[in-house]
Amino acid sequence: MNPNTPTTNAEETQVQSHLLRVGLASEDSRAYWANADPAADPARQRVTAFENRWFGSKSMERVTLLLTRFAARYDAFPEAFEVMRNWQRMDPQTRDLICHWHLQLSDPLYREFSGAFLVLRHNGRHPAVDRHAVVRWIDEKTAGRWQAATRDRIASNMLSAALEVGLIQSRRDPRMLVYPKVTDLALGYLLYLLRGVRYKGSSIDNPYLASVGLSDDLLDQQVRAVPGVELLHMSGHVEFEWRYPNLLAWAKEVL
Repeated sequence: MNPNTPTTNAEETQVQSHLLRVGLASEDSRAYWANADPAADPARQRVTAFENRWFGSKSMERVTLLLTRFAARYDAFPEAFEVMRNWQRMDPQTRDLICHWHLQLSDPLYREFSGAFLVLRHNGRHPAVDRHAVVRWIDEKTAGRWQAATRDRIASNMLSAALEVGLIQSRRDPRMLVYPKVTDLALGYLLYLLRGVRYKGSSIDNPYLASVGLSDDLLDQQVRAVPGVELLHMSGHVEFEWRYPNLLAWAKEVL
Protein backbone atom coordinates (compact mmCIF):
# COMPACT_ATOMS: atom_id res chain seq x y z
CA MET A 1 0.00 0.00 0.00
CA ASN A 2 1.16 3.53 -0.78
CA PRO A 3 2.43 5.02 2.50
CA ASN A 4 0.85 8.36 1.57
CA THR A 5 -2.60 6.84 1.19
CA PRO A 6 -5.01 7.63 4.04
CA THR A 7 -5.51 4.55 6.20
CA THR A 8 -8.52 3.88 8.38
CA ASN A 9 -8.86 0.09 8.46
CA ALA A 10 -6.70 -3.00 8.14
CA GLU A 11 -6.96 -6.56 6.91
CA GLU A 12 -7.06 -9.27 9.58
CA THR A 13 -3.70 -10.98 10.14
CA GLN A 14 -4.57 -13.57 12.80
CA VAL A 15 -5.67 -16.96 11.48
CA GLN A 16 -9.37 -17.49 12.15
CA SER A 17 -11.79 -20.40 11.96
CA HIS A 18 -14.59 -18.25 10.49
CA LEU A 19 -15.08 -20.56 7.53
CA LEU A 20 -15.77 -23.49 9.81
CA ARG A 21 -19.48 -22.65 10.00
CA VAL A 22 -20.15 -19.67 7.70
CA GLY A 23 -19.11 -19.61 4.06
CA LEU A 24 -19.49 -16.83 1.51
CA ALA A 25 -23.14 -16.34 2.58
CA SER A 26 -23.99 -13.87 -0.16
CA GLU A 27 -27.75 -13.81 0.37
CA ASP A 28 -27.49 -13.55 4.15
CA SER A 29 -24.91 -10.78 3.70
CA ARG A 30 -27.40 -8.82 1.62
CA ALA A 31 -29.96 -9.11 4.42
CA TYR A 32 -27.36 -7.97 6.94
CA TRP A 33 -26.43 -4.88 4.92
CA ALA A 34 -30.08 -3.92 4.62
CA ASN A 35 -30.98 -4.31 8.29
CA ALA A 36 -28.00 -4.23 10.65
CA ASP A 37 -26.85 -1.25 12.67
CA PRO A 38 -23.17 -1.48 13.71
CA ALA A 39 -23.88 0.94 16.56
CA ALA A 40 -26.74 -1.10 18.01
CA ASP A 41 -26.52 -3.14 21.21
CA PRO A 42 -25.48 -6.66 20.07
CA ALA A 43 -27.88 -8.49 22.39
CA ARG A 44 -30.84 -6.39 21.30
CA GLN A 45 -29.88 -6.71 17.64
CA ARG A 46 -29.78 -10.50 17.93
CA VAL A 47 -33.36 -10.53 19.18
CA THR A 48 -34.45 -8.09 16.48
CA ALA A 49 -32.78 -10.12 13.73
CA PHE A 50 -34.37 -13.34 14.96
CA GLU A 51 -37.86 -11.95 15.52
CA ASN A 52 -37.91 -10.04 12.25
CA ARG A 53 -36.50 -13.01 10.33
CA TRP A 54 -33.63 -11.16 8.71
CA PHE A 55 -32.17 -14.51 7.68
CA GLY A 56 -35.43 -16.38 7.14
CA SER A 57 -36.35 -19.19 9.51
CA LYS A 58 -32.87 -19.76 10.92
CA SER A 59 -32.52 -20.59 14.62
CA MET A 60 -31.40 -18.07 17.22
CA GLU A 61 -28.06 -19.89 17.43
CA ARG A 62 -27.51 -19.54 13.69
CA VAL A 63 -28.62 -15.90 13.70
CA THR A 64 -26.15 -15.14 16.49
CA LEU A 65 -23.34 -16.82 14.56
CA LEU A 66 -24.13 -14.91 11.37
CA LEU A 67 -24.21 -11.58 13.20
CA THR A 68 -20.84 -12.31 14.78
CA ARG A 69 -19.20 -13.31 11.51
CA PHE A 70 -20.69 -10.42 9.56
CA ALA A 71 -19.60 -7.89 12.17
CA ALA A 72 -15.99 -8.96 11.50
CA ARG A 73 -16.46 -8.88 7.73
CA TYR A 74 -18.41 -5.68 7.32
CA ASP A 75 -18.69 -3.56 10.48
CA ALA A 76 -14.90 -3.31 10.61
CA PHE A 77 -15.07 -1.16 7.45
CA PRO A 78 -17.60 1.59 8.21
CA GLU A 79 -17.39 3.44 4.88
CA ALA A 80 -17.84 0.20 2.98
CA PHE A 81 -20.79 -0.80 5.14
CA GLU A 82 -22.49 2.52 4.40
CA VAL A 83 -21.96 2.00 0.68
CA MET A 84 -23.34 -1.54 0.76
CA ARG A 85 -26.36 -0.46 2.78
CA ASN A 86 -27.31 2.18 0.22
CA TRP A 87 -26.31 0.39 -2.99
CA GLN A 88 -29.50 -0.01 -4.98
CA ARG A 89 -29.81 -2.66 -7.70
CA MET A 90 -26.54 -4.43 -6.92
CA ASP A 91 -26.38 -7.35 -9.34
CA PRO A 92 -25.70 -10.87 -7.96
CA GLN A 93 -22.23 -11.17 -9.52
CA THR A 94 -21.09 -7.89 -7.97
CA ARG A 95 -22.54 -8.95 -4.62
CA ASP A 96 -20.69 -12.28 -4.70
CA LEU A 97 -17.42 -10.52 -5.49
CA ILE A 98 -17.86 -8.01 -2.67
CA CYS A 99 -18.62 -10.83 -0.23
CA HIS A 100 -15.51 -12.67 -1.47
CA TRP A 101 -13.24 -9.65 -0.96
CA HIS A 102 -14.61 -8.93 2.50
CA LEU A 103 -14.14 -12.58 3.44
CA GLN A 104 -10.54 -12.23 2.28
CA LEU A 105 -10.11 -9.11 4.41
CA SER A 106 -11.42 -10.82 7.54
CA ASP A 107 -9.85 -14.28 7.10
CA PRO A 108 -6.14 -14.48 6.23
CA LEU A 109 -6.31 -18.22 5.54
CA TYR A 110 -9.01 -17.74 2.91
CA ARG A 111 -7.10 -14.74 1.59
CA GLU A 112 -3.98 -16.84 0.97
CA PHE A 113 -6.02 -19.78 -0.31
CA SER A 114 -7.85 -17.73 -2.94
CA GLY A 115 -5.20 -15.09 -3.62
CA ALA A 116 -2.07 -17.27 -3.75
CA PHE A 117 -2.67 -21.05 -3.54
CA LEU A 118 -5.37 -21.19 -6.22
CA VAL A 119 -3.57 -18.60 -8.37
CA LEU A 120 -0.37 -20.67 -8.34
CA ARG A 121 -2.29 -23.76 -9.42
CA HIS A 122 -4.24 -21.80 -11.99
CA ASN A 123 -0.95 -20.79 -13.62
CA GLY A 124 0.40 -24.35 -13.58
CA ARG A 125 0.20 -27.09 -16.20
CA HIS A 126 -3.03 -28.49 -14.80
CA PRO A 127 -5.32 -25.69 -13.54
CA ALA A 128 -7.31 -27.78 -11.10
CA VAL A 129 -7.57 -28.54 -7.39
CA ASP A 130 -9.06 -31.26 -5.20
CA ARG A 131 -10.26 -31.32 -1.61
CA HIS A 132 -7.40 -33.49 -0.35
CA ALA A 133 -4.83 -30.99 -1.63
CA VAL A 134 -6.65 -28.18 0.15
CA VAL A 135 -6.76 -30.17 3.40
CA ARG A 136 -3.00 -30.81 3.18
CA TRP A 137 -2.37 -27.12 2.48
CA ILE A 138 -4.44 -26.08 5.51
CA ASP A 139 -2.48 -28.49 7.71
CA GLU A 140 0.82 -27.05 6.45
CA LYS A 141 -0.28 -23.46 6.97
CA THR A 142 -1.73 -23.98 10.46
CA ALA A 143 0.94 -26.37 11.81
CA GLY A 144 -1.50 -28.97 13.13
CA ARG A 145 -3.66 -26.35 14.87
CA TRP A 146 -6.90 -28.20 14.03
CA GLN A 147 -8.02 -31.81 14.11
CA ALA A 148 -8.62 -33.66 10.83
CA ALA A 149 -12.40 -33.20 10.96
CA THR A 150 -12.02 -29.44 11.39
CA ARG A 151 -9.53 -29.20 8.52
CA ASP A 152 -11.92 -31.16 6.31
CA ARG A 153 -14.82 -28.84 7.15
CA ILE A 154 -12.82 -25.67 6.54
CA ALA A 155 -11.50 -27.07 3.24
CA SER A 156 -15.03 -27.91 2.10
CA ASN A 157 -16.28 -24.44 2.98
CA MET A 158 -13.31 -22.79 1.26
CA LEU A 159 -14.07 -24.71 -1.91
CA SER A 160 -17.77 -23.90 -1.63
CA ALA A 161 -16.98 -20.19 -1.31
CA ALA A 162 -14.63 -20.43 -4.30
CA LEU A 163 -17.37 -22.15 -6.31
CA GLU A 164 -19.96 -19.53 -5.36
CA VAL A 165 -17.80 -16.61 -6.44
CA GLY A 166 -16.68 -18.37 -9.62
CA LEU A 167 -13.08 -19.45 -8.92
CA ILE A 168 -13.78 -23.14 -9.56
CA GLN A 169 -16.26 -24.88 -11.85
CA SER A 170 -17.74 -27.80 -9.90
CA ARG A 171 -18.15 -29.56 -6.56
CA ARG A 172 -16.47 -32.74 -7.80
CA ASP A 173 -12.75 -33.47 -7.83
CA PRO A 174 -10.71 -32.57 -9.74
CA ARG A 175 -12.20 -29.07 -9.77
CA MET A 176 -11.14 -26.96 -12.74
CA LEU A 177 -9.98 -23.45 -11.89
CA VAL A 178 -11.41 -20.41 -13.64
CA TYR A 179 -11.62 -16.69 -13.05
CA PRO A 180 -14.98 -14.96 -12.60
CA LYS A 181 -16.27 -12.04 -14.61
CA VAL A 182 -15.45 -8.92 -12.61
CA THR A 183 -18.01 -6.19 -13.18
CA ASP A 184 -16.78 -2.63 -13.60
CA LEU A 185 -18.62 -1.43 -10.51
CA ALA A 186 -17.28 -4.31 -8.42
CA LEU A 187 -13.72 -3.44 -9.43
CA GLY A 188 -14.29 0.23 -8.73
CA TYR A 189 -15.61 -0.68 -5.28
CA LEU A 190 -12.57 -2.85 -4.54
CA LEU A 191 -10.03 -0.27 -5.67
CA TYR A 192 -11.57 2.51 -3.60
CA LEU A 193 -12.04 0.14 -0.65
CA LEU A 194 -8.37 -0.89 -0.69
CA ARG A 195 -7.31 2.74 -0.97
CA GLY A 196 -8.40 3.20 2.65
CA VAL A 197 -7.27 -0.20 4.00
CA ARG A 198 -3.87 -1.28 5.36
CA TYR A 199 -2.97 -4.50 3.58
CA LYS A 200 0.04 -6.51 2.46
CA GLY A 201 0.91 -5.87 -1.16
CA SER A 202 0.65 -2.95 -3.55
CA SER A 203 -2.29 -1.27 -5.24
CA ILE A 204 -1.73 -3.32 -8.39
CA ASP A 205 -0.28 -6.51 -6.89
CA ASN A 206 -2.29 -7.97 -4.00
CA PRO A 207 -4.32 -11.09 -3.15
CA TYR A 208 -7.64 -9.34 -3.77
CA LEU A 209 -6.94 -8.58 -7.42
CA ALA A 210 -4.90 -11.75 -7.96
CA SER A 211 -7.72 -13.97 -6.72
CA VAL A 212 -9.95 -12.88 -9.62
CA GLY A 213 -7.22 -12.94 -12.26
CA LEU A 214 -6.60 -9.20 -12.51
CA SER A 215 -2.92 -8.42 -12.97
CA ASP A 216 -0.66 -6.69 -15.45
CA ASP A 217 -2.32 -6.16 -18.85
CA LEU A 218 -5.68 -7.59 -17.75
CA LEU A 219 -5.92 -5.10 -14.91
CA ASP A 220 -4.83 -2.26 -17.19
CA GLN A 221 -7.49 -3.17 -19.73
CA GLN A 222 -10.36 -3.52 -17.28
CA VAL A 223 -9.58 -0.39 -15.27
CA ARG A 224 -10.23 1.66 -18.42
CA ALA A 225 -13.95 0.92 -18.04
CA VAL A 226 -14.12 1.64 -14.30
CA PRO A 227 -15.62 5.04 -13.46
CA GLY A 228 -13.61 7.31 -11.19
CA VAL A 229 -10.14 5.80 -11.50
CA GLU A 230 -7.34 5.58 -14.07
CA LEU A 231 -4.16 3.51 -14.21
CA LEU A 232 -1.19 5.67 -15.14
CA HIS A 233 2.19 4.50 -16.49
CA MET A 234 4.95 6.99 -15.79
CA SER A 235 8.71 6.43 -16.10
CA GLY A 236 8.46 2.72 -15.44
CA HIS A 237 6.07 3.16 -12.53
CA VAL A 238 2.37 2.31 -12.42
CA GLU A 239 -0.06 4.05 -10.13
CA PHE A 240 -3.72 4.94 -9.87
CA GLU A 241 -5.18 8.39 -10.38
CA TRP A 242 -8.26 8.90 -8.21
CA ARG A 243 -11.14 11.17 -9.16
CA TYR A 244 -12.78 10.91 -5.73
CA PRO A 245 -11.19 11.17 -2.27
CA ASN A 246 -12.68 7.97 -0.81
CA LEU A 247 -15.12 5.11 -1.27
CA LEU A 248 -18.12 7.07 0.01
CA ALA A 249 -17.54 9.92 -2.43
CA TRP A 250 -17.06 7.43 -5.29
CA ALA A 251 -20.30 5.64 -4.45
CA LYS A 252 -22.27 8.86 -4.12
CA GLU A 253 -21.31 9.98 -7.61
CA VAL A 254 -21.10 6.68 -9.46
CA LEU A 255 -23.89 4.59 -7.96
